[in-house]
Amino acid sequence: MVSRVYVEKRAGFDVEAQALLKELREILGIAHLEKLRLVNRYDVEGIGSKLFEACVPTVFSEPQSDVTCRELAEPDATDRGEGNTGVDPIAKGARVFAVEALPGQFDQRAASASECIQLISCGERPEVRAAKVYVLEGDLTDEDVEIVKRYVINPVESREASLDAVDTLKMDYPEPDPVEVIGGFRTLDERGLASFIAERGLAMDEADIAFCQQY
Repeated sequence: MVSRVYVEKRAGFDVEAQALLKELREILGIAHLEKLRLVNRYDVEGIGSKLFEACVPTVFSEPQSDVTCRELAEPDATDRGEGNTGVDPIAKGARVFAVEALPGQFDQRAASASECIQLISCGERPEVRAAKVYVLEGDLTDEDVEIVKRYVINPVESREASLDAVDTLKMDYPEPDPVEVIGGFRTLDERGLASFIAERGLAMDEADIAFCQQY
């Protein structure tokens, strides 16, 4: 079973969200962006519901500065239900997307949460996956949203995450293709080295590849 919780800073503590809002308006020129919310999402697998609930105010959030909920898009803000302590519902028309670490990329936030849960339970270390949910409010175009995504998503280490609930955090990694074995590289002439660079789209010039060959 996968348990999920959303955590958002209270007004006055949302320094990160306010700083990013200013950057997007002033640096990227997205003038119609009226409000930006940042919500940390945690998915946990491998612990019971009782332990999970105990970890919400101790591991995943700080009650004095954070609010939490189990469902981000609540239909009625006055009826939050068990476990929901103040995260506002998403405004009508808001643009929402989430960002998570690439598979295999170390996620400090998720790793720290997993370690803390293990210390509390004195049991097995659970699987934890974290993502950051961006809620954009304002009269935004699809192009505006794409600009924001390109600004906040570093493709080297992160990707856009699904907003759907998951049944398991276990991931199937595809088998990598065999590494190419290159023969005759040391005997290539100047023209051959130039072709070698062009065929593989390498970010180097003839002097660079010649240095590698000589080495």
